[in-house]
Amino acid sequence: MITVFRWLLRLFTAAIALGLLAMVIAYWFLSRSLPDYAEDFTLQGITAPVEIVRNNDNVPHIFGATDDDVFFALGFAHAQDRLWQMTMLRRTAQGRLSEVFGPRTVKIDELLRRYDIYGLATQSVSAQSPATLSALQAYSAGVNAWITQVNIGARGRGAPEFFFFSNEIAAWQPADSIAIIKLMALQLSAHLEAEVLRARMSLLLPAERLSDILPDDPTAGITAPDYARLFPDLRPGLAPLRMAFDDPLSPFPHAPLAGASNAWAAAPDRAAAGGTLLANDPHLGFTAPTIWYLARLELPSGGIIGGTIPGVPAIMLGRNSDLGWGITSSYLDDQDVFIEQLNPDNPEEYKTPDGWKAFETRRTIITVADGEPVTITLRWTDNGPVLPGSHYDLGSITPDGHVAALSWTALSPADTTMTAAMELMQARSVPAALAAGAQFVAPSQNLMLADANGIAMQLLGAVPARDPAHQSQGRIPSPGWIATNRWQGMQPYDSNLRIENPAAGLLGNTNNKTVDRAFPNHISHIWGDTQRIQRWLTLMQQREVHTRDSFIEAQLDTVSPTARTLLPLIGADLWFTGEAAPDGTPERLRQRALELLAEWNGEMNEHLPEPLIAEAWLRTLQDRLIRDDLGPMADAFTHVEPVFLERVYRNTAGASIWCDVIQSAAVESCTDLARIALDEALLELTEIYGPAVESWRWGDAHQATHDHPVMGNVPVLRYFVNIRQSTSGGDTTLLRGRTAGTGPEPFLNVHGAGYRGVYDFADPDSSVFITATGQSGHPLSRFYDDLGELWRRGEYVPMSLDADLARAAAVGITVLNPEP
Repeated sequence: MITVFRWLLRLFTAAIALGLLAMVIAYWFLSRSLPDYAEDFTLQGITAPVEIVRNNDNVPHIFGATDDDVFFALGFAHAQDRLWQMTMLRRTAQGRLSEVFGPRTVKIDELLRRYDIYGLATQSVSAQSPATLSALQAYSAGVNAWITQVNIGARGRGAPEFFFFSNEIAAWQPADSIAIIKLMALQLSAHLEAEVLRARMSLLLPAERLSDILPDDPTAGITAPDYARLFPDLRPGLAPLRMAFDDPLSPFPHAPLAGASNAWAAAPDRAAAGGTLLANDPHLGFTAPTIWYLARLELPSGGIIGGTIPGVPAIMLGRNSDLGWGITSSYLDDQDVFIEQLNPDNPEEYKTPDGWKAFETRRTIITVADGEPVTITLRWTDNGPVLPGSHYDLGSITPDGHVAALSWTALSPADTTMTAAMELMQARSVPAALAAGAQFVAPSQNLMLADANGIAMQLLGAVPARDPAHQSQGRIPSPGWIATNRWQGMQPYDSNLRIENPAAGLLGNTNNKTVDRAFPNHISHIWGDTQRIQRWLTLMQQREVHTRDSFIEAQLDTVSPTARTLLPLIGADLWFTGEAAPDGTPERLRQRALELLAEWNGEMNEHLPEPLIAEAWLRTLQDRLIRDDLGPMADAFTHVEPVFLERVYRNTAGASIWCDVIQSAAVESCTDLARIALDEALLELTEIYGPAVESWRWGDAHQATHDHPVMGNVPVLRYFVNIRQSTSGGDTTLLRGRTAGTGPEPFLNVHGAGYRGVYDFADPDSSVFITATGQSGHPLSRFYDDLGELWRRGEYVPMSLDADLARAAAVGITVLNPEP
């Protein structure tokens, strides 16, 4: 027996030793792709030595003799730190994910091929200015120089992911950078899904109830068109609406998770130090690493610092010594769905205002790893690409004998957005920046500007010119064969919204409604915010003058205007009512929750139970209000709509009728629904977090999910590549942490500010910025998540153009030398 025990102990020890040896070997191989930031290189493609000085936060400060040398070095640095991310963005835009991930991504690739994102990017290369084209070529050469170093230097295939998937890396091309911008436009788009949802709902509900559940901004007065009149053969259906792909590799967003952002600026007379101020925090889906990469470029014309996107040779948002700029999603209605009628005698033709016309068609083959190739036929009409009925459930609102096509400004073969971005970052004044914006096509953004003399906001992007007689005003799909429904080109840039140096001395945008214009000059029927803007106005009005720190305070504000408005309404007949109840009963639990909420100031602090109770209550209440009317279609409303709940509890236009459960004989009141919803929410929270209400924490439910798109769901590996952090804020706070809205953990923070920056032109080098994870995309790097904890705590790192400061305590200086 002792002998057996000894052998078992030996075998166990040997297994442990072999396991440790395997881990050491794996670490050695994977760590080979960690770049040495102090290594020098001799390379083709540059004219003089270039320095890449990585400061103590691993932000590269690039110094070169010419613009092209600097862009070459930026490409080199991007590839060193984010090569896998860059290749994944390119592969997604090309519709080639299935070559690596197999059948799982075939449908995603099919849609990207139908949109022809990459083909249009390739055509757009020739539309760029000579300077931009030169920068794109230099940047591509820099990326390819690092790929060459990976191949000849046994540098671990360039990134750990290449050990698990294909290690083939094609040479970088200028079209790849333009395609990434188009891919960003896709990720920020929401109007296609909004049109389908409104069409489905208009078949189910009368107009006044449609205005409740899909409300316009409260200040708007536009009535919804009736889809049944456009297509009388369609019948209402309660089948659940199929959303976008539930796959982290999909670039197609669910509308509530499309783009969002904050930006505001103060003129010199509203700034305590007498210099303009600008704050910006764009919101995108969280990933590890974040999409943003901080960099400083020292061009012959001067220094520029801010946030870049790996794969794109431009500072997309940031500042130079004279000008700061930020962006917010404008929610411009830049997409229209058209229902195209097929020729019953020839399904290869569709109806136009001038008669039948053949589809533009071509075939494409999708290569599938571990599967058979898939051949699809791509079809285009005059209005745009024909999309499958499964995409955002288009088939549910497409009559028999018809197909759906999409018009979208990003589908331009002469897209000069790249040129606009390059000229914007080199502009030295507000007028110069406004002029650069004329070439911006998509994605549409609100551009916030500040220079030494003033501030401005400009709507960027091509704005479709629609006929005033358009049947649906672009709110729902419309017949594509009627001339007045079709786009009439684009509106002139000078007609885009522009505000310069307002009398109030302040400008701000939180994706809120910016204009009150009648169709077709309306910009949009739907907006991304009705709540955050109210809190921003309050904070701005509390001070006569502002500072960098007051702008930071606003950027990090966690007070929910939604909670402050709605809780007194829905709980009006519940506060401090009812007799004392014994512990352990639902009545006592409800009373304790109401006591906590009655004393709460609406701050969505991660350490408090009140935000969790409030969010669960509102979410359950909305579901109870709509589910008996909409059935499975209620699943389409994944997030609380504050305007809807306010209409119901103020009985706006009879909206309190939603409180009556139509499937019951009794007539329920809104107070009944509020009480029932609160009890249900508390029961569910008790099952998850236990009976001690005071110990519940919002941050336990509201963790920021910076997950790796590819390996984030792989057992064991996910613990090394995902970055999860408890966070404050919520759906409608200025410190926005958009919740998932679906699944077993609906309050996970999945979408928010991956970049924050605050620029002070009284002392430009006191400006600050931060990203949500870190500079490196390598999970074994100490720079993979080092900025994440600072970001969570609301801290920033210096955003200085001081070269000496960058060199002080630099983690490494790389010198790129030209080949003799």
